[in-house]
Amino acid sequence: MSNMGALPIADVLPELILLGGAVSTLVFALFTPQRVQAWAAALALGSVGATVMATVPLLQGSQRLTFAATYAVDGAALWAKLIILGVTAVTIALSVDWFARDPRHGEYYTLLLLSALGAMLLAGAADLMQITLGVLLSSATGSVLIAYHRRSRRASEAAIKYYLLGALANGAMVYGVVLMFGLAATTTLSGLLAGLDAAHSLPLVAATGLMVVGLAFKMGAVPAHAWVPDAADGAPAPVAAFITTASKVAALIVLARLVMVLPESSVGWRPLIAVIAAATMTLGNVTALWQDDVRRLLGWSAVSQTGYGLMAIVAVGRSDLAIPSLLYFLVAYACANLAAFGVVVELRGEASRQRYTGLAAGHPLLALALVASFLSFVGIPPLAGFAAKLALFGATIDAGYSWLAVVAAINTVVSLFYYARMLGPAYFGPAESEQRQEPLPTFGSWAAVSIAATATALVVFGIWAQPLFAVFRAVRLLPD
Repeated sequence: MSNMGALPIADVLPELILLGGAVSTLVFALFTPQRVQAWAAALALGSVGATVMATVPLLQGSQRLTFAATYAVDGAALWAKLIILGVTAVTIALSVDWFARDPRHGEYYTLLLLSALGAMLLAGAADLMQITLGVLLSSATGSVLIAYHRRSRRASEAAIKYYLLGALANGAMVYGVVLMFGLAATTTLSGLLAGLDAAHSLPLVAATGLMVVGLAFKMGAVPAHAWVPDAADGAPAPVAAFITTASKVAALIVLARLVMVLPESSVGWRPLIAVIAAATMTLGNVTALWQDDVRRLLGWSAVSQTGYGLMAIVAVGRSDLAIPSLLYFLVAYACANLAAFGVVVELRGEASRQRYTGLAAGHPLLALALVASFLSFVGIPPLAGFAAKLALFGATIDAGYSWLAVVAAINTVVSLFYYARMLGPAYFGPAESEQRQEPLPTFGSWAAVSIAATATALVVFGIWAQPLFAVFRAVRLLPD
């Protein structure tokens, strides 16, 4: 544990660099003419790159808690930050052409960087107050990003739903924080580990439930999931890609860290998370079955994927595969989700499933990227989703929750139907010219490069899964 008097600034250097990048991007956007606002994207991308360069060396150091045990510089936090930064970089690339004609192009990147900063702070939180700060920062910026197209009714509706549901869930979480502080007389997670042992079970159960509701909102899990399909449909497509990915990464990591300090003898958190996981994946997959809007389909798919990620949380403390499987799942999910939304961005936001009929004839590479992302969601080798699903199933069974693995297997089969309902016509339906439709217009190279990078990563990470798992096995949560 670092000495607070020494002010270990190096431990939070990545966050400071990203904050500086956000401020610099804002200043640039305020004092430059509209014709050069697109350069704000380059400035934001450079800030993300500098943050990555400051984060990577920390992986070589000791895993520890810093700033009076309120912030974690452990493997889980650092890898989560790198995933979030990767998601942010791809989102910036997807945004360049999408927002090219928006007069507030530059300010958008400031909000994006601040939202990424909130997710990074949440991923490294080792204190209840720090968790609250991360949740609120990412939520406040998230609602503005979703509503960025001010004249869009769907964007406004999605933002209002996100804001109101977030206010309710975040308010519940703050009550949970207050209860836990009252029970343990500390807000640090390391202090809770000892302070909650003698706590009365009833208020502790209530506090745990309230905090789980708040984090469920951030990751898009039952019962606070309703914003996800609306945001996927109504928000600007690059924002939808970001907000359904980055916040999920941070929330799953901090939930894994939180449950480690809860006494199982007083709080049955493991069956609670298992039930939420089963309900989330089932609701997401079943509802996606009849979606004809591609963006809403991706939204419900994101909900179902949260359920799979929660399987790793159930196994925390009982299986050595829990944390490695969670981190690898987050890598696989991020690549697949960004690739799928990237196709939507490249097709200028086209959301009608019927318009994707014959896509392979007109845009074969985009159709191939869609196949890679969807099959990775299902868990088909050699894509990264296969190794992720295999590890999650192994961790869940190892933790003694075989019934949850069975539910997940059934849900995986169900998901095949709606993915096939999308991919079948794209490859075997009549071409666009035969439908007497205009060919689907596309954007420029920025989005195309992003799609190619994320789709290729699905194959590379799938083939080289073993080295990644070897690295992730050394990751610790709540180090001394």
